Amino acid sequence: MKIKKTYLIGFLLILLFFAAGLTLGQKKCDYCPAPADGGQQSLSCQAWTFFEGNSCAHENADLTLFWETWNDLQDKYVDKSKIDTQKMIYGAIAGMVSAVGDPYTVFFNPVDSKNFIDDSRGEFEGVGMEVGIKKELLQVVTPLEGTPAQKAGLRSGDIIVKIDGKQSSSMNVDEAVNLIRGPKGTEVTLSIFREDWKETRDIKLVREVINVPAVKWKMINNDTAYIQLFQFSENADEEFKNAAIQIQEKSAKHIILDLRNDPGGYLSVAQDISGWFLDRGQLITVEDMGAAKGKLEYKSEGPSLFAKTPMVILINGGSASASEILAGALRDDRGIQLIGEKSFGKGSVQQLEPLAGGSTLKVTVAKWLTPKGDQISEKGLTADIEVKMTPADYEAQKDPQLDKAIEIISGMR
Repeated sequence: MKIKKTYLIGFLLILLFFAAGLTLGQKKCDYCPAPADGGQQSLSCQAWTFFEGNSCAHENADLTLFWETWNDLQDKYVDKSKIDTQKMIYGAIAGMVSAVGDPYTVFFNPVDSKNFIDDSRGEFEGVGMEVGIKKELLQVVTPLEGTPAQKAGLRSGDIIVKIDGKQSSSMNVDEAVNLIRGPKGTEVTLSIFREDWKETRDIKLVREVINVPAVKWKMINNDTAYIQLFQFSENADEEFKNAAIQIQEKSAKHIILDLRNDPGGYLSVAQDISGWFLDRGQLITVEDMGAAKGKLEYKSEGPSLFAKTPMVILINGGSASASEILAGALRDDRGIQLIGEKSFGKGSVQQLEPLAGGSTLKVTVAKWLTPKGDQISEKGLTADIEVKMTPADYEAQKDPQLDKAIEIISGMR
Protein backbone atom coordinates (compact mmCIF):
# COMPACT_ATOMS: atom_id res chain seq x y z
CA MET A 1 0.00 0.00 0.00
CA LYS A 2 2.82 2.39 0.79
CA ILE A 3 4.35 1.72 -2.62
CA LYS A 4 1.11 2.51 -4.41
CA LYS A 5 0.67 5.68 -2.36
CA THR A 6 4.20 6.79 -3.23
CA TYR A 7 3.61 6.25 -6.95
CA LEU A 8 0.35 8.19 -6.69
CA ILE A 9 2.05 11.14 -5.01
CA GLY A 10 4.82 11.06 -7.64
CA PHE A 11 2.29 11.00 -10.44
CA LEU A 12 0.38 13.93 -8.94
CA LEU A 13 3.64 15.90 -8.59
CA ILE A 14 4.44 15.27 -12.26
CA LEU A 15 0.97 16.54 -13.21
CA LEU A 16 1.49 19.55 -10.95
CA PHE A 17 4.84 20.41 -12.53
CA PHE A 18 3.37 19.93 -16.01
CA ALA A 19 0.46 22.23 -15.17
CA ALA A 20 2.88 24.76 -13.69
CA GLY A 21 4.90 24.62 -16.92
CA LEU A 22 1.81 25.44 -18.96
CA THR A 23 0.99 28.31 -16.63
CA LEU A 24 4.52 29.63 -16.90
CA GLY A 25 4.29 29.51 -20.66
CA GLN A 26 1.13 31.57 -20.53
CA LYS A 27 2.70 34.19 -18.26
CA LYS A 28 5.35 35.35 -20.73
CA CYS A 29 8.26 33.54 -19.17
CA ASP A 30 8.11 35.02 -15.68
CA TYR A 31 9.53 31.82 -14.19
CA CYS A 32 12.61 33.73 -13.06
CA PRO A 33 11.61 37.28 -12.12
CA ALA A 34 14.33 39.69 -11.04
CA PRO A 35 15.06 39.43 -7.30
CA ALA A 36 13.23 41.98 -5.18
CA ASP A 37 16.49 43.35 -3.81
CA GLY A 38 17.67 44.28 -7.31
CA GLY A 39 20.38 41.61 -7.38
CA GLN A 40 21.11 39.20 -10.22
CA GLN A 41 19.25 36.00 -10.91
CA SER A 42 21.03 32.72 -10.24
CA LEU A 43 23.05 31.31 -13.14
CA SER A 44 20.62 28.43 -13.61
CA CYS A 45 17.74 30.88 -13.60
CA GLN A 46 19.51 33.09 -16.16
CA ALA A 47 20.08 30.07 -18.35
CA TRP A 48 16.41 29.07 -18.14
CA THR A 49 15.31 32.63 -18.88
CA PHE A 50 17.53 32.89 -21.96
CA PHE A 51 16.99 29.48 -23.48
CA GLU A 52 13.83 27.94 -22.05
CA GLY A 53 11.76 30.78 -20.68
CA ASN A 54 11.57 32.54 -24.03
CA SER A 55 10.41 29.40 -25.82
CA CYS A 56 6.88 30.37 -24.79
CA ALA A 57 7.11 33.06 -27.44
CA HIS A 58 8.34 30.52 -30.00
CA GLU A 59 6.24 27.41 -29.56
CA ASN A 60 7.93 25.54 -32.42
CA ALA A 61 11.40 25.81 -30.86
CA ASP A 62 12.51 22.45 -29.47
CA LEU A 63 15.26 23.06 -26.93
CA THR A 64 15.63 19.44 -25.89
CA LEU A 65 18.98 19.13 -27.70
CA PHE A 66 20.35 22.18 -25.92
CA TRP A 67 19.50 20.84 -22.48
CA GLU A 68 20.73 17.32 -23.34
CA THR A 69 24.10 18.81 -24.32
CA TRP A 70 24.18 21.07 -21.27
CA ASN A 71 23.47 18.18 -18.90
CA ASP A 72 25.94 15.82 -20.60
CA LEU A 73 28.72 18.41 -20.22
CA GLN A 74 27.87 18.98 -16.58
CA ASP A 75 27.62 15.27 -15.80
CA LYS A 76 30.29 13.66 -17.96
CA TYR A 77 33.08 16.14 -18.72
CA VAL A 78 36.23 14.80 -17.10
CA ASP A 79 37.59 18.03 -15.60
CA LYS A 80 34.76 19.68 -13.69
CA SER A 81 37.04 22.53 -12.58
CA LYS A 82 37.18 23.81 -16.16
CA ILE A 83 33.42 24.09 -16.52
CA ASP A 84 32.43 27.75 -16.19
CA THR A 85 28.64 27.97 -16.27
CA GLN A 86 28.63 31.71 -17.01
CA LYS A 87 30.96 31.25 -19.98
CA MET A 88 28.74 28.45 -21.24
CA ILE A 89 25.72 30.76 -21.11
CA TYR A 90 27.59 33.57 -22.91
CA GLY A 91 28.96 31.13 -25.48
CA ALA A 92 25.53 29.66 -26.18
CA ILE A 93 23.99 33.11 -26.65
CA ALA A 94 26.88 34.24 -28.88
CA GLY A 95 26.47 31.12 -31.00
CA MET A 96 22.73 31.69 -31.32
CA VAL A 97 23.27 35.29 -32.44
CA SER A 98 26.07 34.31 -34.83
CA ALA A 99 23.77 31.74 -36.47
CA VAL A 100 21.68 34.62 -37.86
CA GLY A 101 24.51 35.14 -40.35
CA ASP A 102 24.78 38.93 -40.02
CA PRO A 103 28.34 40.08 -39.15
CA TYR A 104 26.95 43.24 -37.51
CA THR A 105 24.47 41.48 -35.20
CA VAL A 106 26.57 40.52 -32.20
CA PHE A 107 26.22 39.54 -28.54
CA PHE A 108 28.61 41.34 -26.16
CA ASN A 109 29.40 39.90 -22.75
CA PRO A 110 29.97 42.59 -20.06
CA VAL A 111 33.69 43.03 -20.87
CA ASP A 112 33.13 43.25 -24.64
CA SER A 113 30.18 45.55 -24.04
CA LYS A 114 32.37 48.01 -22.13
CA ASN A 115 35.04 47.85 -24.85
CA PHE A 116 32.46 48.61 -27.53
CA ILE A 117 31.15 51.64 -25.64
CA ASP A 118 34.72 52.86 -25.07
CA ASP A 119 35.34 52.57 -28.83
CA SER A 120 32.36 54.77 -29.59
CA ARG A 121 33.85 57.44 -27.34
CA GLY A 122 37.09 57.37 -29.32
CA GLU A 123 39.31 56.02 -26.54
CA PHE A 124 40.64 52.46 -26.19
CA GLU A 125 43.85 50.43 -26.14
CA GLY A 126 44.83 48.59 -29.29
CA VAL A 127 46.29 49.23 -32.73
CA GLY A 128 43.69 51.71 -34.00
CA MET A 129 41.80 50.27 -36.93
CA GLU A 130 38.26 49.37 -37.88
CA VAL A 131 37.78 45.85 -39.23
CA GLY A 132 34.84 44.23 -41.02
CA ILE A 133 33.83 41.18 -43.01
CA LYS A 134 33.36 41.65 -46.75
CA LYS A 135 32.92 38.79 -49.23
CA GLU A 136 33.39 36.48 -46.21
CA LEU A 137 36.92 37.80 -45.60
CA LEU A 138 38.14 39.70 -42.55
CA GLN A 139 39.40 43.04 -43.84
CA VAL A 140 40.75 46.35 -42.65
CA VAL A 141 37.94 48.87 -43.12
CA THR A 142 40.20 51.73 -42.19
CA PRO A 143 43.31 52.46 -40.10
CA LEU A 144 42.55 55.39 -37.81
CA GLU A 145 44.49 58.64 -37.88
CA GLY A 146 47.87 58.61 -36.12
CA THR A 147 47.59 55.04 -34.78
CA PRO A 148 49.99 52.07 -34.87
CA ALA A 149 47.90 50.56 -37.70
CA GLN A 150 48.28 53.66 -39.85
CA LYS A 151 51.98 54.08 -39.03
CA ALA A 152 52.60 50.44 -40.00
CA GLY A 153 51.16 51.12 -43.46
CA LEU A 154 47.93 49.13 -43.18
CA ARG A 155 45.32 50.17 -45.74
CA SER A 156 41.63 49.88 -46.34
CA GLY A 157 40.92 46.56 -48.06
CA ASP A 158 43.88 44.68 -46.58
CA ILE A 159 42.84 41.10 -45.80
CA ILE A 160 43.71 39.85 -42.31
CA VAL A 161 44.60 36.19 -42.83
CA LYS A 162 45.89 35.44 -39.32
CA ILE A 163 46.03 37.13 -35.91
CA ASP A 164 48.99 35.94 -33.84
CA GLY A 165 49.05 32.80 -35.96
CA LYS A 166 45.32 32.05 -35.64
CA GLN A 167 43.38 31.73 -38.90
CA SER A 168 40.70 34.43 -39.20
CA SER A 169 38.47 32.57 -41.67
CA SER A 170 36.07 31.28 -39.01
CA MET A 171 36.06 34.43 -36.84
CA ASN A 172 33.33 37.02 -36.60
CA VAL A 173 34.27 40.68 -36.32
CA ASP A 174 34.19 40.85 -32.56
CA GLU A 175 36.28 37.71 -32.06
CA ALA A 176 38.91 39.32 -34.28
CA VAL A 177 38.70 42.63 -32.41
CA ASN A 178 39.18 40.89 -29.07
CA LEU A 179 42.37 39.26 -30.35
CA ILE A 180 43.74 42.45 -31.90
CA ARG A 181 42.96 44.68 -28.95
CA GLY A 182 45.07 44.51 -25.79
CA PRO A 183 46.96 46.51 -23.17
CA LYS A 184 49.31 49.24 -24.36
CA GLY A 185 52.90 48.13 -24.86
CA THR A 186 51.97 44.58 -25.86
CA GLU A 187 52.43 43.20 -29.38
CA VAL A 188 50.14 41.59 -31.94
CA THR A 189 51.21 40.10 -35.28
CA LEU A 190 48.84 40.32 -38.24
CA SER A 191 49.33 38.23 -41.37
CA ILE A 192 48.18 40.55 -44.14
CA PHE A 193 47.42 39.95 -47.82
CA ARG A 194 47.02 42.86 -50.24
CA GLU A 195 45.67 42.74 -53.78
CA ASP A 196 48.99 43.60 -55.43
CA TRP A 197 51.07 41.26 -53.21
CA LYS A 198 52.08 37.74 -54.20
CA GLU A 199 52.03 36.38 -50.66
CA THR A 200 51.02 37.31 -47.14
CA ARG A 201 53.26 39.44 -44.97
CA ASP A 202 53.52 39.45 -41.18
CA ILE A 203 53.19 42.91 -39.66
CA LYS A 204 54.01 43.31 -35.98
CA LEU A 205 52.19 46.10 -34.15
CA VAL A 206 52.69 47.49 -30.65
CA ARG A 207 49.42 48.42 -28.99
CA GLU A 208 48.90 51.96 -27.69
CA VAL A 209 46.22 54.03 -26.00
CA ILE A 210 44.10 55.15 -28.94
CA ASN A 211 42.53 58.58 -28.73
CA VAL A 212 41.34 59.50 -32.19
CA PRO A 213 40.29 63.07 -33.01
CA ALA A 214 36.98 63.38 -34.81
CA VAL A 215 37.76 66.47 -36.89
CA LYS A 216 40.78 68.25 -38.36
CA TRP A 217 40.76 71.14 -40.78
CA LYS A 218 43.02 73.63 -42.50
CA MET A 219 42.86 76.28 -45.21
CA ILE A 220 44.15 75.48 -48.70
CA ASN A 221 45.05 78.28 -51.16
CA ASN A 222 43.63 80.82 -48.70
CA ASP A 223 40.01 80.29 -49.79
CA THR A 224 39.26 76.55 -49.39
CA ALA A 225 38.54 74.80 -46.10
CA TYR A 226 39.81 71.23 -46.13
CA ILE A 227 37.88 69.29 -43.46
CA GLN A 228 38.80 65.75 -42.43
CA LEU A 229 36.14 63.76 -40.54
CA PHE A 230 37.81 60.72 -38.97
CA GLN A 231 34.80 59.25 -37.16
CA PHE A 232 31.26 60.05 -36.04
CA SER A 233 31.99 59.54 -32.35
CA GLU A 234 29.82 61.01 -29.62
CA ASN A 235 32.10 64.08 -29.45
CA ALA A 236 32.28 64.66 -33.22
CA ASP A 237 29.31 67.03 -33.47
CA GLU A 238 30.80 69.37 -30.86
CA GLU A 239 34.25 69.22 -32.50
CA PHE A 240 32.68 69.95 -35.88
CA LYS A 241 30.76 72.91 -34.46
CA ASN A 242 34.00 74.43 -33.15
CA ALA A 243 35.70 73.89 -36.51
CA ALA A 244 32.72 75.37 -38.40
CA ILE A 245 32.86 78.60 -36.38
CA GLN A 246 36.57 78.98 -37.14
CA ILE A 247 36.01 78.21 -40.85
CA GLN A 248 33.32 80.89 -41.00
CA GLU A 249 35.72 83.39 -39.46
CA LYS A 250 38.21 82.59 -42.24
CA SER A 251 35.54 83.39 -44.87
CA ALA A 252 36.17 80.15 -46.75
CA LYS A 253 34.67 80.20 -50.26
CA HIS A 254 34.89 76.45 -50.89
CA ILE A 255 34.94 73.23 -48.85
CA ILE A 256 36.60 69.89 -49.44
CA LEU A 257 35.05 67.35 -47.09
CA ASP A 258 37.32 64.33 -46.66
CA LEU A 259 35.43 61.22 -45.53
CA ARG A 260 38.12 58.76 -46.60
CA ASN A 261 38.84 56.05 -44.03
CA ASP A 262 35.97 57.25 -41.85
CA PRO A 263 34.32 54.08 -40.47
CA GLY A 264 31.21 55.90 -39.26
CA GLY A 265 29.58 56.02 -35.84
CA TYR A 266 26.37 57.47 -34.46
CA LEU A 267 23.42 58.29 -36.72
CA SER A 268 22.48 61.26 -34.54
CA VAL A 269 25.96 62.74 -35.09
CA ALA A 270 25.70 62.20 -38.86
CA GLN A 271 22.33 63.99 -38.77
CA ASP A 272 23.78 66.92 -36.79
CA ILE A 273 26.77 67.34 -39.10
CA SER A 274 24.63 66.97 -42.24
CA GLY A 275 22.59 69.92 -40.96
CA TRP A 276 25.53 72.26 -41.48
CA PHE A 277 25.53 71.49 -45.23
CA LEU A 278 21.79 71.18 -45.95
CA ASP A 279 18.79 73.47 -45.71
CA ARG A 280 16.47 72.77 -42.82
CA GLY A 281 13.96 70.06 -43.68
CA GLN A 282 16.00 68.38 -46.42
CA LEU A 283 16.03 64.58 -46.30
CA ILE A 284 19.26 63.03 -44.98
CA THR A 285 18.52 59.31 -45.01
CA VAL A 286 15.71 56.77 -44.87
CA GLU A 287 15.74 53.95 -42.33
CA ASP A 288 14.10 50.93 -43.94
CA MET A 289 12.93 48.63 -41.13
CA GLY A 290 11.32 46.04 -43.39
CA ALA A 291 7.79 45.43 -44.63
CA ALA A 292 6.34 44.94 -41.15
CA LYS A 293 7.62 48.20 -39.64
CA GLY A 294 7.96 50.50 -42.65
CA LYS A 295 10.37 53.39 -43.14
CA LEU A 296 11.55 56.30 -41.03
CA GLU A 297 12.89 59.55 -42.49
CA TYR A 298 15.66 61.69 -40.99
CA LYS A 299 15.78 65.33 -42.02
CA SER A 300 18.15 68.24 -41.57
CA GLU A 301 17.57 70.47 -38.57
CA GLY A 302 20.16 73.09 -39.58
CA PRO A 303 21.99 75.36 -38.83
CA SER A 304 22.69 75.25 -42.64
CA LEU A 305 25.76 77.48 -42.37
CA PHE A 306 27.43 75.87 -45.42
CA ALA A 307 24.24 74.96 -47.34
CA LYS A 308 25.21 77.22 -50.26
CA THR A 309 28.99 76.79 -50.10
CA PRO A 310 30.48 75.05 -53.19
CA MET A 311 32.09 71.78 -52.14
CA VAL A 312 33.27 68.30 -53.12
CA ILE A 313 33.57 65.12 -51.06
CA LEU A 314 36.40 62.57 -50.93
CA ILE A 315 35.50 58.90 -50.34
CA ASN A 316 37.27 55.53 -50.56
CA GLY A 317 36.87 51.90 -49.49
CA GLY A 318 37.29 52.93 -45.85
CA SER A 319 34.30 55.28 -45.93
CA ALA A 320 31.54 53.37 -44.16
CA SER A 321 28.24 53.66 -42.31
CA ALA A 322 27.61 57.25 -41.12
CA SER A 323 30.15 58.69 -43.58
CA GLU A 324 28.22 56.99 -46.41
CA ILE A 325 24.98 58.48 -45.07
CA LEU A 326 26.47 61.99 -45.11
CA ALA A 327 28.06 61.59 -48.55
CA GLY A 328 24.88 60.08 -50.01
CA ALA A 329 22.72 62.88 -48.61
CA LEU A 330 24.89 65.67 -50.02
CA ARG A 331 25.14 63.91 -53.39
CA ASP A 332 21.38 63.36 -53.69
CA ASP A 333 20.19 66.66 -52.19
CA ARG A 334 22.78 69.06 -53.59
CA GLY A 335 24.38 67.19 -56.47
CA ILE A 336 27.78 67.37 -54.78
CA GLN A 337 30.41 65.29 -56.56
CA LEU A 338 32.09 62.34 -54.87
CA ILE A 339 35.77 61.96 -55.72
CA GLY A 340 37.99 58.94 -55.09
CA GLU A 341 36.95 55.28 -54.89
CA LYS A 342 33.85 53.25 -54.09
CA SER A 343 32.84 53.30 -50.42
CA PHE A 344 32.71 50.23 -48.16
CA GLY A 345 28.95 49.56 -48.26
CA LYS A 346 28.10 49.25 -44.56
CA GLY A 347 24.54 50.52 -44.85
CA SER A 348 22.76 48.79 -41.99
CA VAL A 349 21.39 50.13 -38.72
CA GLN A 350 22.43 48.58 -35.42
CA GLN A 351 20.68 49.08 -32.11
CA LEU A 352 22.20 48.35 -28.71
CA GLU A 353 19.86 46.39 -26.46
CA PRO A 354 20.89 46.18 -22.78
CA LEU A 355 20.78 42.68 -21.30
CA ALA A 356 21.21 41.21 -17.83
CA GLY A 357 24.52 41.60 -16.00
CA GLY A 358 25.96 44.33 -18.23
CA SER A 359 25.79 42.37 -21.49
CA THR A 360 24.35 43.91 -24.65
CA LEU A 361 22.99 42.78 -27.99
CA LYS A 362 23.99 44.81 -31.04
CA VAL A 363 21.27 43.89 -33.50
CA THR A 364 20.67 45.00 -37.08
CA VAL A 365 17.21 46.57 -37.15
CA ALA A 366 17.15 48.33 -40.52
CA LYS A 367 18.97 49.25 -43.74
CA TRP A 368 19.98 52.76 -44.79
CA LEU A 369 18.71 54.32 -48.01
CA THR A 370 19.93 57.56 -49.55
CA PRO A 371 17.36 60.36 -50.08
CA LYS A 372 16.77 59.08 -53.63
CA GLY A 373 16.18 55.54 -52.36
CA ASP A 374 19.53 53.92 -53.20
CA GLN A 375 20.54 51.12 -50.85
CA ILE A 376 24.00 51.50 -49.36
CA SER A 377 24.35 48.05 -47.75
CA GLU A 378 26.74 45.75 -49.66
CA LYS A 379 26.76 48.19 -52.61
CA GLY A 380 28.43 51.32 -51.30
CA LEU A 381 28.58 54.67 -53.07
CA THR A 382 30.30 54.93 -56.44
CA ALA A 383 32.58 57.93 -56.91
CA ASP A 384 31.42 60.40 -59.58
CA ILE A 385 35.07 61.02 -60.42
CA GLU A 386 37.14 57.89 -59.86
CA VAL A 387 40.74 58.44 -58.82
CA LYS A 388 42.66 55.45 -57.50
CA MET A 389 45.56 55.50 -55.09
CA THR A 390 48.40 53.32 -56.39
CA PRO A 391 51.09 51.61 -54.28
CA ALA A 392 53.55 54.14 -55.74
CA ASP A 393 51.35 57.00 -54.50
CA TYR A 394 51.38 55.60 -50.97
CA GLU A 395 55.14 55.07 -51.04
CA ALA A 396 55.78 58.60 -52.30
CA GLN A 397 53.12 60.04 -49.93
CA LYS A 398 51.26 61.52 -52.89
CA ASP A 399 47.53 62.17 -52.82
CA PRO A 400 46.09 62.33 -56.35
CA GLN A 401 42.55 62.17 -54.94
CA LEU A 402 43.03 65.36 -52.96
CA ASP A 403 44.82 66.94 -55.93
CA LYS A 404 41.78 66.21 -58.11
CA ALA A 405 39.46 67.67 -55.46
CA ILE A 406 41.50 70.89 -55.36
CA GLU A 407 41.44 71.05 -59.17
CA ILE A 408 37.65 70.61 -59.30
CA ILE A 409 36.86 73.01 -56.47
CA SER A 410 39.06 75.78 -57.88
CA GLY A 411 36.76 76.02 -60.89
CA MET A 412 33.59 76.43 -58.79
CA ARG A 413 31.89 79.72 -58.04
